[in-house]
Amino acid sequence: MSDVMIRVPAEVRDQLAAVAEARGTSLRALMQDIAAQTLTPEQIRERADRTRAVLAERFGHYVSDEESAEMRRKMREAAAAHRAAPAETELSP
Repeated sequence: MSDVMIRVPAEVRDQLAAVAEARGTSLRALMQDIAAQTLTPEQIRERADRTRAVLAERFGHYVSDEESAEMRRKMREAAAAHRAAPAETELSP
């Protein structure tokens, strides 16, 4: 395996290093995990196509492009709301 250097701002590097340390892993391992878990646009399309096929085959529901667009919008809104949630909503020990 060859190494590649990726330049990021110091703040990003520090954030990633803190996450890696909290997880008890190395920065290299953290980046490998992130890369392995992050889907490409093509993988997302393939997954969506498989999901549409399962819904149609097993449940007789054909998801329209409009339904897909609406669900993506709702998911983006939910993710944004989650990121914006105040820290006091986190569980404390």
